[in-house]
Amino acid sequence: MPGENLSRDEAQERAALLSVDGYDVSLDLRSATEDRDDESAPRTFRSVTTIRFRCAEPGATSFADLVAPSVTAVSLNGRDLEPGEVFDGARILLEDLAAENELVVDAQCAYSRTGEGMHRFVDPEDGEVYLYTQYEPADSRRVFANFEQPDLKAPFRFKVRAPEGWVVWSNGVGELTDGVWKFAETKPISTYITAVVAGPYHYVTDSYERVLEDGTRLEIPLGAMCRKGLAPYFDADDVFLVTKQGLDFFHDHFDYPYPFGKYDQAFVPEYNLGAMENPGLVTFREEYIFRGRVTQASYERRANVILHEMAHMWFGDLVTMVWWDDLWLKESFADFMGTFSLAEATRFTNGWVTFANNRKAWAYRADQLPSTHPITADIRDLEDAKLNFDGITYAKGASVLKQLVAYVGRDAFLEGARRYFKRNAYGNTRLGDLLSVLEETSGRDLATWSRAWLETAGVNSLTPQVILSADGRITELSVLQEAAESHPELRPHRVAVGLYRSEAGALTRYARAEVDVFGPRTVVGELAGSAAPDLVLVNDDDLTYCKIRFDETSLATLRAHLGDITDPLARALCWSALWNLTRDALMPARDFIDLVLRFAGRESDIGVLQMLHAWADSALTFYAAPEWRETGARLLADGALKELRLAEPGSQHQLTWARFFAAVASSAADLQLLQGLLEGTAKIDGLDVDQELRWTLLEPLAAHGAADESVLAAELARDDTASGKRHQVRCLAARPSAAVKAQAWASVVESDALSNALVEATIAGFTQPSRRELLAPYATTYFAAIERVWAERSIQIGMDVVKGLFPSLQDSPETLDATDAWLAAHESAAPALRRLVLEARDDLARTLRGQACDRAAAV
Repeated sequence: MPGENLSRDEAQERAALLSVDGYDVSLDLRSATEDRDDESAPRTFRSVTTIRFRCAEPGATSFADLVAPSVTAVSLNGRDLEPGEVFDGARILLEDLAAENELVVDAQCAYSRTGEGMHRFVDPEDGEVYLYTQYEPADSRRVFANFEQPDLKAPFRFKVRAPEGWVVWSNGVGELTDGVWKFAETKPISTYITAVVAGPYHYVTDSYERVLEDGTRLEIPLGAMCRKGLAPYFDADDVFLVTKQGLDFFHDHFDYPYPFGKYDQAFVPEYNLGAMENPGLVTFREEYIFRGRVTQASYERRANVILHEMAHMWFGDLVTMVWWDDLWLKESFADFMGTFSLAEATRFTNGWVTFANNRKAWAYRADQLPSTHPITADIRDLEDAKLNFDGITYAKGASVLKQLVAYVGRDAFLEGARRYFKRNAYGNTRLGDLLSVLEETSGRDLATWSRAWLETAGVNSLTPQVILSADGRITELSVLQEAAESHPELRPHRVAVGLYRSEAGALTRYARAEVDVFGPRTVVGELAGSAAPDLVLVNDDDLTYCKIRFDETSLATLRAHLGDITDPLARALCWSALWNLTRDALMPARDFIDLVLRFAGRESDIGVLQMLHAWADSALTFYAAPEWRETGARLLADGALKELRLAEPGSQHQLTWARFFAAVASSAADLQLLQGLLEGTAKIDGLDVDQELRWTLLEPLAAHGAADESVLAAELARDDTASGKRHQVRCLAARPSAAVKAQAWASVVESDALSNALVEATIAGFTQPSRRELLAPYATTYFAAIERVWAERSIQIGMDVVKGLFPSLQDSPETLDATDAWLAAHESAAPALRRLVLEARDDLARTLRGQACDRAAAV
């Protein structure tokens, strides 16, 4: 990473000096399938790039970006430059620039095994090789020479020579001519959203047609692809269905036809992200192709990602932020539009329930870390940018946009978006460019709103205060707003306040009022005189971004009747609020677990149920007092098994409870049941133990020493696929042996032989919480290793190691002290590395506070 960073100041200077007219990129990927004797040396491919660009100050000096093992030749305006003199491994020095310039760079670029740049994957099932690119924020320079910053947009023409029999895709339409794939020139786009996918992919086609308002006919060729080994599971029809629904929705609302010609979607192996919005060639992680039975929540999640990436075609690709400070201009909008279109255009009409319960939990956590930042962040360099693809930029930003829609009105918001596209098509924008059009369309002054919501960090808490008259009616209902000392901003909130009462076994809303909350206390006058409520829900309908708190009566009602809430969104909001109380050490972990055991079985929304399972597991692993963990584990396992047996046979609830039971199983009887389900000697009516569920059942068996290496090898033989290999590696690292943990640690920290996907799997297995004592020796080793790992490995692997191996399971004041000691001794360490350690330290401190709260509950 040293030498590869690019600062905002450097990018601004270069953008003021240069403008780019076009790229011609020629890649020779035939080496991808060549046999080699020396696998220790990097496998490379030839990359020849011609860049045509202008310079505002002839005679000036600048640089191009390239990360490559070697450069064969560099030519600037016909003048050959000595590669050893101008190329330092990350940049190409460009001196004495003319007004108009042509740079030609002939380089040997390296294939990646970390999911960055040109990733090369060998399918263990059939030996086939698959390639794809992933660049955001700045890895296209690993594939071709360029000016790697979002505001230097240009048209691109790609040519690719590939192994015989392969197909190659890029952003534009391609054709094979004389052994070379040649692609149509793109519109002006940023370097980080160019893309190449190549290999023997299974490819399915369809088309989308629409008559536009001016009477012209729009036809978009659609394609979807995956590895051949996944073809039997590929439900392309459903992918195309959601794709067409999304295209209808965005054309209906954006009044700007899809601008990039074709629309391919590639599901690729070992992908670091959920997906990436490359125009005309969106890439997704292949886990969105389901090898086994999954719940509707998985299909909803995939649909949401498809729509999120499609929204980027306008927010991000057509109009792009100038620099990563305004990353929210694409990610917050895509996150909001993904759920907006999901709920209104697809079968997943409860999309906002999932958003409230799942996505916002991610935002609340990120916004309480010491690294929290405004939605419009201060991004000093590329390492900052990489770490800011976080819950604030995505989910908090989307939550704020949802509030903005309520504030300015839906019609004004969408009309603002339409004007924004038309004025800034193929250009770059900043915060003010969007706010100005929204002010035009809404007539509102958004400067104050922007300062409060986009330019400050932190999350507010809203608590109801109810004063009742002698006859049991509301005399006054107020909303109290609080903020953390570290981020004291009290924001304006547009909220709905709902009053609920319990009747005939149902907890339903009988009154509602919308109000603008300002300052520390706001009176909701409209609800005065209403009958006394059993529950007051601030932020009913989830209009704003806040942590919901409860008055004593409401909290008591939830403890007794949470499962009686009839509205799924209101119920999800209450669950989310209770989880925040647990994380904030205001509710004992054992109380939250008790609520899950008593009421989760009545949860109708499968996505919410899955979230409750994850939260209950986290409550036990991190926030429960250590002396109560064994009791809590027994209660969770017994409760999960009870619900599993009660669930409707063959239902998605049954499958969800089966997976949760496996996650919390620990006793001999539990493990015996898992073993029986694997072997077919035990049965649960309607539960189909397919291959994916088999691995789910095997992991706890391995973690508790009930499945050894030979068992896992036999399972891999049964499922000798890329997915099977990842599962096996995770299970192998989960085994409760000091020698196993040492081997797993060395394979990740001391070696770079594993691909990104296997690094992730190894870390997941290594950090099993069932035998914490086996991980204790690595607390010290961790702090001794991380600075070296950060310096030597790619930023993606560095992030995986630093975050994934932090000794969070050694939850003691001594570990907190060790973390503080490292931070004090490494003040000059890379800011991005320090940020990751600071975040992990905050999580650990929160863990200890939660355990103290839970311990106090037992007294």
